This record gives sequence, C-alpha cells and structure tokens, in this order.
Amino acid sequence: MIWKPNVTVAAVIEQDGKYLLIEEEPEVGSGLFLNQPAGHLDPGESIIHGSVRETLEETAYTFVPEYLLGIYQWYSQRVDTTYLRFAFCGRVTHHDPNRVLDDGILRAAWFGLSEIQQRTQRHRSPLVMRCIQDHIAGKRYPLELLTHYES
Repeated sequence: MIWKPNVTVAAVIEQDGKYLLIEEEPEVGSGLFLNQPAGHLDPGESIIHGSVRETLEETAYTFVPEYLLGIYQWYSQRVDTTYLRFAFCGRVTHHDPNRVLDDGILRAAWFGLSEIQQRTQRHRSPLVMRCIQDHIAGKRYPLELLTHYES
C-alpha cells in the first residue's frame, strides 16, 4: 500500500487590515467552521491555478496569487487524514456577488485579526491561524519555486 497525503491549496488574502475567510459546513450537522478559501487540487491542475479556482468557487472573488506563503503538513485525527497545504498570498481583483458559492459554503466575509483570534474554536484546522501568523510575519516566497509540467 502506498500512502499519499491530500494535497490542498489555500489563499490568504488581506485587504485593509482584514482577511477574507469563508464560513462553511463541510458535512451536514458538522457545525460551522472558518477557513481560508481552500480545497483539494484537481487532477492535472497546477498548484497555483488550484488556489485561483478554489478562491473563486468559494468566495466569488478573483484571486491573483503573488507569493507562496508556505507549505504546511498537518494530520487531522478527526478524519484520519494528512494534508499537504500550499498556501498563497495575493490580492483580489473582482467580485461577482451573483455567483453561486460551492456546496457547504455559507458565506465569504472579511474578518479583522481580533475577530479571527476570538473564533479559534471554529477554525477548520490550526493552519488557519498559522497561515495568518506567517502572513503577518512577512513570509513570502517567489512563485517560481513551483513548476508545473504538462505532458
């Protein structure tokens, strides 16, 4: 048996001192969670494009990645799964308020740092706060670190 982590992408977007987060209910009855716009990488998709797609699908904002924020490995005991998260930071350029959001996404909203810290019990994973802390600390890596080959 070959073990493989779940590859996910995430967007850490700060604007005017607030961060764009989603409020989601991943499974019916699981409760409401806060997360960055994030999700699984699709087959054949580049890691960078995955972050753009997921942000649009979950927030209706067009995301322009400018830097790789970091690569994070996290094991969730709740679902017995290891995640390998590629988090990007950048800016949004357009919002389509009429776009229907992905299933399970209740809304996308801008939250100040203190609001996010007060809601840590509702974070989807510890990576939510860790990515924000890394963003505040100024961590930025060039997108050129990632290469996508197509056959």
